[in-house]
Amino acid sequence: MKIVFLDTKTMGNVSNLYLLEQFGEVVYYPLTPAELTAQRTADADIVITCKVVIDQKVIDASPSLKLICAAATGINHIDSKYAISKGIEVCNVSDYSTNSVAQTTFAHILSLLNHVRYYDQFVKDGSYSKYDMFSHMDMEIGEIYGKTFGIIGLGAIGRKVALIAKAFGANVCYYSTSGNNNNPDYKKVSLDELLIISDIITIHAPLNNNTINLIDIDKLKLMKPSAILINVARGGIVVEKDLAFAIDNKIIAGAATDVFSVEPVKADNPLLHVFNKDKISFSPHCAWTSIEARTKLIEGIAQNIRRFLYR
Repeated sequence: MKIVFLDTKTMGNVSNLYLLEQFGEVVYYPLTPAELTAQRTADADIVITCKVVIDQKVIDASPSLKLICAAATGINHIDSKYAISKGIEVCNVSDYSTNSVAQTTFAHILSLLNHVRYYDQFVKDGSYSKYDMFSHMDMEIGEIYGKTFGIIGLGAIGRKVALIAKAFGANVCYYSTSGNNNNPDYKKVSLDELLIISDIITIHAPLNNNTINLIDIDKLKLMKPSAILINVARGGIVVEKDLAFAIDNKIIAGAATDVFSVEPVKADNPLLHVFNKDKISFSPHCAWTSIEARTKLIEGIAQNIRRFLYR
């Protein structure tokens, strides 16, 4: 049994990668450029990929292939329909990053509401040492308590965020991007209503036909000037040039994003060039990457292989 992991660098320094070796020979590649994918999968029985595209060409060039494991929840980089038509199974891992993404969501919220970077720098650069009062409050701190907290996409991550928001004392409402999610614990509203009434909005939805460019300038103009928007889902859900315009023109109070329409983010992305950088917070698509989440992801891949081999 030959297993090929095409992009182990996407897992970072995770200690349990060895779990895969119980199933046979494992070949690890840190990264795989598109032009080498078919060559590297040619004699593989099992292929593991986080971001490397497995399309019809790669599948046709891999006659021994029996199982494709997505080292992720999403499988849009795999031509799963074609794989299944060729008798090849496709599996993913779900819910491994729920806690990590939820935690990052609130890291961004607190960074914006508490102006963490500003106040940290105020102390570090010596400004506080020279200040004439014991407390400095030029940047107003806002509380989550009592705010309306709108969640776009109430899947596993959205529900976790809702629980934490409630613990802070927020009033939670949600919009189901599929229309199929009905959760009696929280108020279900339309997207427009959510945007109009919410003080904090977080996005936890997949990128699909229902969500691509979901938040454009018209939607942003529905938001309160005091509201903030957090996107830890997919970059294509928010129109980036519109969000940059909304921040620079005080249509909303601030935003944070862990994801971009093109990753790594291009240097000319308008979000990188907003005038008031204190109003925007970034992370490089790492919300999912806690060491606990990545360890759980490897365990999930191993479980999927075990289930396939020993069912």
